[in-house]
Amino acid sequence: MAVDELDTRILRLLLEQPRTSLREYARLLGIARGTLQARIDRLERDGVITGTGPFLSPAALGHPVLAFVHIEVTQGHLDEVGDALAAVPEIIEAHSITGGGDLLTRVVARDNGHLEDVVQRLIQLPGVVRTRTEMALRERVPHRLLPLVESVGGAAPGSTASGSTASPTPTPGGPAAGGR
Repeated sequence: MAVDELDTRILRLLLEQPRTSLREYARLLGIARGTLQARIDRLERDGVITGTGPFLSPAALGHPVLAFVHIEVTQGHLDEVGDALAAVPEIIEAHSITGGGDLLTRVVARDNGHLEDVVQRLIQLPGVVRTRTEMALRERVPHRLLPLVESVGGAAPGSTASGSTASPTPTPGGPAAGGR
């Protein structure tokens, strides 16, 4: 689906000012509210917009430790292990991958001991052969999509509805947050 310059401006506002009303978005963009709603509906229907906030911080929820756990799975058991991972609340994301392992999970924990307990629970799942854990030390680039949107949508980076440059708003919760 092609994202044009107006879509990019709409997405920028949705990301930078998520609690603003549609009426205010339309005013800022200089377009009719109906036009805005039709664009947002199309972006949702086409799968560009996949959800709305809030973003949550695992650290603020008492889980400041972030690790990436690679999981090697017995051949033919990827779906079963994937289903079992969904039952582990500390796993906030999981992907099947190529390379060194079959699954890559993002895991949060209260402390290092809790992380070890979670990894031990993963090792005991039927179909898991081995795990490899890498702990995150510091976030260097927070989860973001606006630069990608701007690169495909034709808007100048940092331009807002009025054409001025806005300072980027950090994504609440960073990469361990919920959705965007």
